[in-house]
Amino acid sequence: MEEERILERERLQMEQIRELDFEELQVEEVDEFRDSEDDDDDDDDLGISHHTRRLLSDNVGADDEHVFNPDVASLHTYLGEVEDTPNRTAFVDGGTVLKIPLFYLEGVVLFPESTLPLRIVQSTFLAAIERALNQPNAPCTIGVIRVYREGNQFKYATLGTTAEIRQYRRLSDGSFNVITRGQQRFLLNRRWTDVEGFPCGEVHIVEEDVPLRTPRDAFGKLVPISNLRAPSHSSTMALSASFRDTDEMSVGNSEGSFESALSPSEKRLHYSAVDSIMDDRTSSDDDDEVVSTSNIQSNGQSDDGKAPVSTGKCQKLNRLTSFRKNTDLNRFRMVPRAFWPFWVYRMYDSYHLAQRAADLWKQIVGVPNMEAIVNKPDILSFSIASKIPVAESIRQELLEIDGVSYRLQREIELLESFDRVRCKHCQSVVARRSDMLVMSSDGPLGAYVNPHGYVHEIMTFYKANDIAISGRSVKEDSWFPGYAWTIANCATCETQLGWLFTATSKKLKPASFWAVRSSQVADDMR
Repeated sequence: MEEERILERERLQMEQIRELDFEELQVEEVDEFRDSEDDDDDDDDLGISHHTRRLLSDNVGADDEHVFNPDVASLHTYLGEVEDTPNRTAFVDGGTVLKIPLFYLEGVVLFPESTLPLRIVQSTFLAAIERALNQPNAPCTIGVIRVYREGNQFKYATLGTTAEIRQYRRLSDGSFNVITRGQQRFLLNRRWTDVEGFPCGEVHIVEEDVPLRTPRDAFGKLVPISNLRAPSHSSTMALSASFRDTDEMSVGNSEGSFESALSPSEKRLHYSAVDSIMDDRTSSDDDDEVVSTSNIQSNGQSDDGKAPVSTGKCQKLNRLTSFRKNTDLNRFRMVPRAFWPFWVYRMYDSYHLAQRAADLWKQIVGVPNMEAIVNKPDILSFSIASKIPVAESIRQELLEIDGVSYRLQREIELLESFDRVRCKHCQSVVARRSDMLVMSSDGPLGAYVNPHGYVHEIMTFYKANDIAISGRSVKEDSWFPGYAWTIANCATCETQLGWLFTATSKKLKPASFWAVRSSQVADDMR
């Protein structure tokens, strides 16, 4: 039902855009983007989302200036009209083996739930789309695998993502415009070339793990701060002191009733804790005979007539008797009984990590807001991985991480450490984190396809360094309506890093911005 609502919303957005004239398609009134002062205060910690918001609020009083609508970029309107595909397949169970057409894309890492636009112009891949639309076992499904260069050789990733063909349109020249969405990760078992010339593969769908929570016993009920601050020889003594309450609460808790009410596992835990407490304060005689506290008289002589107990052990047993007498059983059972302290478990608590990652994302990037999916750590981990503006090799690393908590830990590390964007070939610093500008509602990084069928993942910045433009600006086939694009090369090594986008109207804000290809970004981003 949720998926149907999303599709309906997308259809309505497309219809509204088509009804607009060309000028309205490019821009939207600034007043619609005006943010409250409270929102600005929340984003003042770091400069990225703050700069984006500042652009959206500049010259609010000027009726003749407009701000680019980032929703337009996320809809890929440059592909023209597309139609919804019928009979799409649902998610399949983890462990399922499928035989599907494969698309090897250089410089692209597809994640579950992320959008991938395609322009199919080669005859072999046209046949692959036809096969995918009509295959019975997984209708409208293809596999996407990253391909990369090592020297003069191409290397293929062994882990990729299935993509569902959601919308498509066959053009008059026979080519296809296609919009897909990532579904499930898979391992590539084997690959071959079909008789029609396109690559196929046998893929094994990854069975994703369930997000982890901290076990309840790792927390229990925390002791009062006043008790924790009390001087004692060990933290365990402070904890045991917190059990003591008024005399009325401990009435009837004799040592016999205390022991008899414990389960076997609770008895073992109890004796282990008491031994550790007493060993710190008294000396023990390992050769002495162990005698039950219920048989010890006040003078240290056992009531069954056996030899007297050593003084140290007598003191230990007397303290044990007092401890049991003054301990409320219900409070004893509230004590955390997990093996590790609670903070250790929280290091792997997917829900705690998801909140940390969402908070960092809000501070550093801002768009889109991750709060809606913070209670779905698996989805949030893939969403951040698909949008975080880092090198494609790092994003492939994120795709290959098994375990939601491990993926979130890595993303938190990247969000905290990511600062510089360097050229992959000469290591020149071309942009910084504070220069980031979000031009799409999908986030600061997204995939776009050119008329020749090449897909590029780009990250956008309002300012760049050591980049030289080459050639003339072109208005046609722009990924951002209202902007002309110009090829941009690294000024040091002359590698094509991306494009400069310049507004075709003086009324449109921002006036210009840079798009850097993630495939040309170095792994070292500190």
